[in-house]
Amino acid sequence: MNNAQYNKNQKAENTDLSDFSGMSGSVAKAKDTKKTIKMLLTYSKKYLPGIIIAVIAAVAGTIIALVGPGKLKVLTNLITEGIPTIIDMPGIVKIGILLIVLYLTSALLNTLQGWIMATVTQKISQKMRIDISRKINRLPMWFYHKNTTGDILSRITNDVDSLGQNLNNSLTTLVTSITMLTGSLIMMFITNWTMTLAAIASVVLGFITMMIIMSKSQKHFDNQQKYLGLINGHIEETYTGHLIVKAYNGEQQMFEPFKGLNKKLNKSTYMAQFLSGLMMPIMTFVDNISYVAVIVVGASLVISGQISFGVIVAFLVYVRYFTQPLTQIAQLAQGLQMAVASGERVFEFLDAEEMADEKNKKAPLQNVKGHVEFKNVKFSYEGTDKMVINNFSAIAKPGQKIAIVGPTGSGKTTLVNLLMRFNEISSGDILIDGVPIRQMTRAQVHSLFCMVLQDTWLFEGTIRENIVYNKQNVSDEDLKKACALVGLHHFIRTLPNGYDTVLNDKVNLSAGQRQQITIARTMIDNAPMLILDEATSSIDTRTEVMIQNAMDKLMEGRTSFVIAHRLSTIKNADIILVLKDGDIIESGSHTELIEKNGFYAELYNSQFEVA
Repeated sequence: MNNAQYNKNQKAENTDLSDFSGMSGSVAKAKDTKKTIKMLLTYSKKYLPGIIIAVIAAVAGTIIALVGPGKLKVLTNLITEGIPTIIDMPGIVKIGILLIVLYLTSALLNTLQGWIMATVTQKISQKMRIDISRKINRLPMWFYHKNTTGDILSRITNDVDSLGQNLNNSLTTLVTSITMLTGSLIMMFITNWTMTLAAIASVVLGFITMMIIMSKSQKHFDNQQKYLGLINGHIEETYTGHLIVKAYNGEQQMFEPFKGLNKKLNKSTYMAQFLSGLMMPIMTFVDNISYVAVIVVGASLVISGQISFGVIVAFLVYVRYFTQPLTQIAQLAQGLQMAVASGERVFEFLDAEEMADEKNKKAPLQNVKGHVEFKNVKFSYEGTDKMVINNFSAIAKPGQKIAIVGPTGSGKTTLVNLLMRFNEISSGDILIDGVPIRQMTRAQVHSLFCMVLQDTWLFEGTIRENIVYNKQNVSDEDLKKACALVGLHHFIRTLPNGYDTVLNDKVNLSAGQRQQITIARTMIDNAPMLILDEATSSIDTRTEVMIQNAMDKLMEGRTSFVIAHRLSTIKNADIILVLKDGDIIESGSHTELIEKNGFYAELYNSQFEVA
């Protein structure tokens, strides 16, 4: 774990959160719910026909269900009127069958809409994951420097899942609730307006209270998702660097920001859950009060002869239909608020600034010679004015070995990142065979180089798959030859499955062996030019000599850029560029620079000084 990342987490604990674009923003600020809903509707327009069908089915099922209480009134009146004389059994059976058909049809329609919505929401979630996966490859490198891995993963996994689940559970239920609420209110007025007013009066207060609670709780749901992303980032970072944490007894140092983030997550989650949890008790209380009001008013009307007993039975069902949607809305509020909060975070990611479109770029170079020219190159990181590379100019002729040396922070790796277009230059030009790299696509530039980085990265897969990564039609002979050149073949043969051994937690590879695999990958790639960023830093002296010989063979005829800290490894370089504060302060061969007795000579001699 580096200090920059730790400071980032400390800042997140003690101050406001940062939004996804890297700009400061307060977590307490209420989100634009309308905008998020609009974006979601736009995003889901492909699936609108299915959603509309589901909504129609939900509305139809609800309307059919609303017919039931009217028939119950007739059924009740038939029974009560027939008790003194003769009960009309054929009429009762007929109405009973009709009610069964009505409720069965309503159930089937609701099942249909549930199936459609489950399908649609999963399709939307699937589309989101695909779009996010594509988005990842279109984002500039500075984006990943500004945002923690854990927060990005949280948006891709937690927020997409939360959005899909809550949409599935909430959307049609909300439509059904609104339809049920409206329909039951109309039927209540048709049945008896006096009892309707009595029921509404007891509901209004509860509904107003619920809306106030919803408005207060939304910001806490937003904060909950944000802090969840931050804490995921912190945990991911701590786990990845757990060996360093242990080695430096940094458990407490890592625990403190976690404790702060966890405290804020707990607070926001508690407030969100507590406020949304108040809705159900309130609506249950309102529901019970409504029943009492209807029974009291209805009883007085029956006694006065204004209505029949069947009207009270029907009205009690309508009251349940009227209060039930309000209770459902109270239950749905939490899910809808989480969906809005999650949706906003997902759309923030999807709307993040992308790299420039490259559809109109030139075709790749043919028969690359490897003439590379840096012409007045300047570079500063996104959002800063401080120049990291300042007016850099240099020429590498085809087949030359160019070594780049300098103290930490001088801009060596940054220079290579600009050459590979991992970062974009602020001004100036980098040309390959006379063609500016900005006129090529990034993929075209990447195909011109094979790279060995200081930080190795292996995928979970076989050794064979890791070495031939993204390379087609690699023979076993070429594979074994590359591994033999780097001194890896003998070790691989000792493994149970040889080249088909799966690299996972059970296969314990040393740092040097991991580096050997990446160097073998470079040899298989066989690109026209080569970049080595301290490629032998994790390898013992004996293996280094073997790999150095292999690298020398690999570099024959290739323009090579070598970043080195051990200056003894680049004594045979054609040109050594000495960087300091983003500028070339010296250049020449090893012998020439030693004879100058300048900064390079000082660096070189310091590595052989005895303390």
